[in-house]
Amino acid sequence: MSLSKNQLKLITSLQQKKYRTAHNLFVAEGPKVVKEFLNSNFELEQLFCVEVFGYEKTKKVTQISEGELKKISTLKTPNNVLGLFKIPSINLLKNKGLILVLDEINDPGNLGTIIRLCDWFGVTQLVCSLKTVDCYNSKVVQASMGSLTRVSIIYTDLELYLENTNLPKYASLMNGENVYQSVLPKNAILVMGNEANGISDSILKYLTKSITIPRFGELQQTESLNVATAAAILLSEFKR
Repeated sequence: MSLSKNQLKLITSLQQKKYRTAHNLFVAEGPKVVKEFLNSNFELEQLFCVEVFGYEKTKKVTQISEGELKKISTLKTPNNVLGLFKIPSINLLKNKGLILVLDEINDPGNLGTIIRLCDWFGVTQLVCSLKTVDCYNSKVVQASMGSLTRVSIIYTDLELYLENTNLPKYASLMNGENVYQSVLPKNAILVMGNEANGISDSILKYLTKSITIPRFGELQQTESLNVATAAAILLSEFKR
């Protein structure tokens, strides 16, 4: 079998969010990432691979050439296999544990890394503003390295969400309380802001506490930390 024109058109269209939404599909690439999704509750739509060895038990598999894979891949170096998976239905939020909230995170690499961090630190719920980059963007999927299968991600109106939850709400700010001197609860909400502008004013008014990662450098000239780096440090402190 080979790649049909309709399949080529469909797969390339999924690089845009409106078509992912319309078809309820997203793309995952590479043996490791695809295997994570195949071994999860995500439903496979179709698998395209250069070498079928290892995928013989998968009924929905199409063998294609390396040239065809290059046409549908978003990677600089396509890696043997590409899978189309169905976007799952939205899960209901559970108002317990540590919940990470993202306010307008724009960079796919940052979101993918944050999803991996949530998986690493056992944060099972990630709540995103409606303007945060789509978690099924191919760059996010690749950066998350399969952690999307273990972290529940919900996009919602953050103002409504924060207004209607009674968990303590922490803002990650430059002028907050030193996180290394803070007593942090197991059940809480931690809000991380946009890469350039931080947490928006409309969200800040709902947050009850603020924490910061202090600078230890002598010159104190570093403007800020990358949001994913900051998330790693703060999640580590909440879980310590």
